[in-house]
Amino acid sequence: MKSDEPSLARLMAMAQRGDRLAYRTLLIECRVWLRRYFGRKVAPNHLEDLVQDTLLSLHSKLATYDPSRPFLPWLAAIARYRWVDQLRRVYRAAEMELEEELIGSNDEPAIVARISLERLFAQLPSAQARAIELVKIEGLSVAEASLACGQSESLIKVNIHRGLKRLAAMIEKA
Repeated sequence: MKSDEPSLARLMAMAQRGDRLAYRTLLIECRVWLRRYFGRKVAPNHLEDLVQDTLLSLHSKLATYDPSRPFLPWLAAIARYRWVDQLRRVYRAAEMELEEELIGSNDEPAIVARISLERLFAQLPSAQARAIELVKIEGLSVAEASLACGQSESLIKVNIHRGLKRLAAMIEKA
């Protein structure tokens, strides 16, 4: 079979009406077309995964195809979105590897930062240090920190504001 626009559009319309043989043929032809489409865009080790991912997207979007419109631009749009998703995954993975390489498995910077932070907190009133720690470091909401400290929400906000202002002054002075 020839993978031209009219043939693929006809197969897609038949597949939408429930013709299993037409759907199977469509997937085979789309696989060939997608391998050519992605051939120069991705590394060979990612090609088959990307083709399969695109075919799954085609399957899930089967009902959205309008038979009165051209098929190949519709397929190309799906393929482009899957390709962009693949690029994001590859770059994110490369970024993580680079970050791990730069940071290494050494926890020393985190430990040093925590010690420095504890030294700074020691110079603050305990209520301010506790409020900052709960909300800004541990990520609790003001309401949750209020319950944990036994202080009103407005007092938590005031302690955070005053504590951060004091910390900034200490850091600037140093």
